[in-house]
Amino acid sequence: PHLAALVLARGGSKGIPLKNIKLLAGVPLIGWVLRAASDSGAFHSVWVSTDHDEIEKVAKQFGAQVHRRSPEVSQDSSTSLEAIREFLNHHHEVDIVGNIQATSPCLHPSDLIKVADLIQKEGFDSVFSVVRRHQFRWSEVKKGENKMTEPQNLNPAKRYRRQDWPGELYENGSFYFAKRHLIEKGYLQGGKMTYYEMRAEHSVDIDIDIDWPIAEQRVLSFGYFGKEPLKEVKLLVCSIDGCLTNGRIYVTEDQKEMVSYDYRDLVGIDLLKKRGIQVRLISDRDCSKTLSAMQLGCIAKVSATNKLQVLEDWQKDIGLSWKEVAYLGNEESDVECLKKAGMSGVPADACAVAQKAAGYICKSSGGCGAIREFAEHIFLLLEKVNSARKQ
Repeated sequence: PHLAALVLARGGSKGIPLKNIKLLAGVPLIGWVLRAASDSGAFHSVWVSTDHDEIEKVAKQFGAQVHRRSPEVSQDSSTSLEAIREFLNHHHEVDIVGNIQATSPCLHPSDLIKVADLIQKEGFDSVFSVVRRHQFRWSEVKKGENKMTEPQNLNPAKRYRRQDWPGELYENGSFYFAKRHLIEKGYLQGGKMTYYEMRAEHSVDIDIDIDWPIAEQRVLSFGYFGKEPLKEVKLLVCSIDGCLTNGRIYVTEDQKEMVSYDYRDLVGIDLLKKRGIQVRLISDRDCSKTLSAMQLGCIAKVSATNKLQVLEDWQKDIGLSWKEVAYLGNEESDVECLKKAGMSGVPADACAVAQKAAGYICKSSGGCGAIREFAEHIFLLLEKVNSARKQ
């Protein structure tokens, strides 16, 4: 049977405008689940159903196919079931739909593989995700009612300790898998159905803006970053023009060039060095006088006609794997380096092709703190690597 992953991503959002492609830890929100779905290998096809051009562009960057949903199922009042049924009406080859929520950035391929087995090999008609919670519930007393609240799942005289109580299962909304015949009857859950219990740390749901910074910390700690295991970064190579500087060149009357840079970026370079990470600089123009004036103390290559070749030479000379190399670039000439490096980033104002190739898009523009921000991102991922080693 044809199993399709389907992510519903409407352009309109009352809570956060274009929430589905807002950057979360440097990656568009929808990118986290598309990466997990693609890398799982569990699906015959991966789709995004959307009514918005920008969401379509991001979806294709992450390798998904796009179904342009109609205005009728793109309203605030439209249900997920209506959008899924419309998708099936246009894709008769699909037998099973794995509806994955774009707002679940800590979803892992291993979960999707197990759920695919439940529905394909064990004969279930529908499978949905749950999380175990240890929360005591009490009855609601509405304002003005002269009533006492009542315990719902506990005896107050004998409260459970957490370790003595298995807790309760709640839907976490990460995904709903169902066979075509159920969906056509108007159900996402039904027939022979079961749940799939996800780990609590993977149950992250973005609903309101206040959750965003919390979710960024969670995804950096528990998110899925790709098939290969993370390694400790030992080298950062940074493009000079447009990353260390804002890309502008000021020319005086006596034809001397001047550029500006942000002190925060110098602090970021210094912090990287103190953590044992080499920082090297690269430029396709001759800016040796500028570098000399900055006194950064970094190895640099200027007039580099082939940045990738320089990067490969440095990587081999130091004896690093690509997973140990980070690259910060902003132009088309940086694209191949961004694709090759284990960790890649671009400033907020980088060109479109560079943004597409990068794993992390900074909130800061070039010459305005982007290096410092990318350094902080590297430090957070180093914490993730160290935590994995301890485990």
